[in-house]
Amino acid sequence: MGFNPNNTLCRIRIMVIMCLALMLLGWVVINLADYARSACKYPPPADVLSKDINLADEEKALPMAGMTTKQSDVKICPALSPLLKGVLSLKFEPSLDMNEVKKKNRMVENGRYHPDACRSQQKVAILIPHRNRERHLLYLLEHLHPFLQRQQLDYAIYVIHQTGNQKFNRAKLLNVGYLEALKEENWDCFIFHDVDLVPENDFNLYLCDTEPKHLVVGRNATGYRLRYKGYFGGVTAMTKEQFAKVNGYSNNYWGWGGEDDDLRQRAVVQKMTWLDLLPRSPDTQ
Repeated sequence: MGFNPNNTLCRIRIMVIMCLALMLLGWVVINLADYARSACKYPPPADVLSKDINLADEEKALPMAGMTTKQSDVKICPALSPLLKGVLSLKFEPSLDMNEVKKKNRMVENGRYHPDACRSQQKVAILIPHRNRERHLLYLLEHLHPFLQRQQLDYAIYVIHQTGNQKFNRAKLLNVGYLEALKEENWDCFIFHDVDLVPENDFNLYLCDTEPKHLVVGRNATGYRLRYKGYFGGVTAMTKEQFAKVNGYSNNYWGWGGEDDDLRQRAVVQKMTWLDLLPRSPDTQ
């Protein structure tokens, strides 16, 4: 049997190719295993796009910002402020601008005010969802600041803007405002306030109670009657604990309406009652 150099060279080439193929296969297997291990560290796409948020858990994670030391020698403000005037005639000047609103409220800094003469009974955050309603917002701020100051409240007003062209989501804006406000202060009370509703009587106290409270006692557009039985929209007051207990508003309501009725049902599920002030004309105190 003779020696054939061509056959030997061919076998060597085949062995080299097989070795390279095995090395490549091993590299692929190792990298796929590493990728699989790293992929387990991240949620699948469905979890990235949607997350169940529990406001009570989110609240626990928030820093207790804005906590100030209260002076023991400062008296607590009376339950009924002596500065209240009752029913006021509201005027909406077409020439009103933001500079004029600021001039009338020099004691307000970044939307925050607290009385000097006494310590407010509650710290109140006013949350206003907003988009493309600048004129309504101006009129509300013009009247709401002095209204709250006459009630001797320690308060801040938060305006939560929605950008883009999607349908308005009032509920989601209020949820965001609630969490963001808690980053600045440990608020006792939250007022969820529509931008187009201006209070006419400062005896309608913007304070929270032992149960969720509905502050819209009537609307001039509806003859100072509620829109329907069980109406819970417009302006609503809830403590931090009450709002966390119902897990806030549902984020699923796009466009106006529905989220307030949903909130009311959440309160019912949690066996809460709600306090409605008696509807009445602004001509009476």
